[in-house]
Amino acid sequence: MTHPVSRTILLLDIERFSDRDDVEQAYLRRMLYDVTDRALETAGIDETLRTRADRGDSVMELIDANAPVTALLRALLTEVPVQLRAMNRMASRSAQMRLRGVVAGGYVAVDDLDGWVGSDLNHACRLLDAALLRAALRERPDDFALCVSDSVYQGVVRHDHPGVPAADFHQVTVGTKNGPLTAWLHGPVPPAGEDHGERGTGEAPGGSGDKPGWTRCSPGRRRTSS
Repeated sequence: MTHPVSRTILLLDIERFSDRDDVEQAYLRRMLYDVTDRALETAGIDETLRTRADRGDSVMELIDANAPVTALLRALLTEVPVQLRAMNRMASRSAQMRLRGVVAGGYVAVDDLDGWVGSDLNHACRLLDAALLRAALRERPDDFALCVSDSVYQGVVRHDHPGVPAADFHQVTVGTKNGPLTAWLHGPVPPAGEDHGERGTGEAPGGSGDKPGWTRCSPGRRRTSS
């Protein structure tokens, strides 16, 4: 196993992916990677600065720690909603795409089978799977809901950089099987009456409740940058 290396972690996941047929899923996969690539290009993060894991209905990017997180967050908050709006205007209802996103930071190592391992990555995956983030997306008109880890908020967001307004992020607590995680949700927090508890055996990212939440988001085989 390689030594753990500090990385920015970006996770994006398609809502209700497993409800689509094979043709629709193939289309949505292409669109997901197009949206991801354009957002990262807008942030000035080219392929030499990132490594991608293909998870089917979700994308996992490990980004070089020297790449600007402020530029990444600005691109996610501006470029991604614009792309989704343009794409969904031209798509049939079954081919429309809505995304959950997480930005976190931490140490990740690569094991002997090219799998990604690290507690920081596990925590990011649990934020992506959180019922609270799913509920937030259901209420969003712009088809995108973003959550950042506490370390990203404390190190970047709270300093109110241009294009990343700290006042738009709200502290939330996400329950997981390993205890509560503090995170920061961009935009309104869903009403307290909704079920925001962690689904220990609940819905996989983009799924419909048939697999554990950690299955698809757990570190997997990677695609190295060209």
